[in-house]
Amino acid sequence: MVTEAVSDEALLQQYAAGSAASFETLYARHELKVWRFIRRQLGEQALADEVMQEVWFTVAREAGRYQPTARFTTWLYTLARHRVIDQLRARRPTASLDAAREDGEPWVESLAAGEETEPFPQLLSDESLMRLLAAVERLPAEQREAFLLQTEGGMSVEEIAVLTGAGFETVKSRLRYARNRLRSELAEYA
Repeated sequence: MVTEAVSDEALLQQYAAGSAASFETLYARHELKVWRFIRRQLGEQALADEVMQEVWFTVAREAGRYQPTARFTTWLYTLARHRVIDQLRARRPTASLDAAREDGEPWVESLAAGEETEPFPQLLSDESLMRLLAAVERLPAEQREAFLLQTEGGMSVEEIAVLTGAGFETVKSRLRYARNRLRSELAEYA
């Protein structure tokens, strides 16, 4: 019997040993957060669905080889991040995230998801929600990625540093700048 008290790492090991129910529990625990992370990075629901499917196929395929040297979520978000990067490279292999699109807007502005994927819509009015999402979209790409990994992925600064290959202090700075920028942009509406 699979319970909520079983760790993610133990569930993956149980799945590798043949327990389909363990995989279902693991998927149910992380499905929405991982999908929102992917969707906010790619901006397209269909593409996010496709990448999400690839990530979970990889989890299923690699379950037997998984070594719990870090938390399962760190591994899961590493897989998701790599697939997102692959998709972004395939879309615009020579474009910078700061480069302008055809409409003159920075390309990075198209990466975040719409309000329908916000995790706490019941806590915010529609107008506040739209302002928050717009402010997150305006964050520089590295700040937005760190912010989403922490808020959506529940990752620590150390885990984000390992996942992104950035230094611990760099990640702390990115998170601090992101929070300060969001706080500043949203202060007038508080």
